[in-house]
Amino acid sequence: MTGARAPATLPRRHGPGVRKVLKSLARGLATLAVSPLLLSYVIRGAALGKNRALEGSTQTLSLIPGVLGDYLRGAFLTQVLAKCDPSVTVQFGTIFSQAGARLGANVYIGPRCHLGLVDIGRDVLLAAGVHVPSGSATHGMSAVDVPIRDQPGTPVMVHIGEGTWVASAAVVLADVGKHSVVGAGAVVTTPIPDYVIAVGVPARVVRERKPAVRGA
Repeated sequence: MTGARAPATLPRRHGPGVRKVLKSLARGLATLAVSPLLLSYVIRGAALGKNRALEGSTQTLSLIPGVLGDYLRGAFLTQVLAKCDPSVTVQFGTIFSQAGARLGANVYIGPRCHLGLVDIGRDVLLAAGVHVPSGSATHGMSAVDVPIRDQPGTPVMVHIGEGTWVASAAVVLADVGKHSVVGAGAVVTTPIPDYVIAVGVPARVVRERKPAVRGA
């Protein structure tokens, strides 16, 4: 055929395998970049304790914006927390204060959060400004003649189940079940079960979320 044109060649998009390799490379470079801060953390941890050293290091890393900050925070936390899956995303302004924190796969932590002794299951979403201190007794206050700052607290691990969404500005002082929703501004003072929506101060269950029936 005369005058026929060859079909245009469309650019191929990167497949999942290529993206995975690129992300692994980016994480490796990020780990290399934070190596001086990791060394500083080890030295300060020996002198001040791991928790104080962690808080100072995450304050520094919290100031780095954008994707670069996400990768640098992830690389650092993967090395220093009790558990931190490489797929975790930690946004700008977020601070950790307990080295015993545990973060599962695909966890997203929004900007300006504060996390203490917490065990976060896979696929959990924490929106902006969520606070999860180490339970409700981080400060002792039984003695009225002793300043609260001088009274020992009792930190406890707070668990947030897989697939749960905690909305903006919530404060979580007790366990939250899996696949639940905690409303914006809620204060969780007692455990929240699986598959529910809880709102308010203190948070209370207002509706159930029915799990999908597979194979129906």
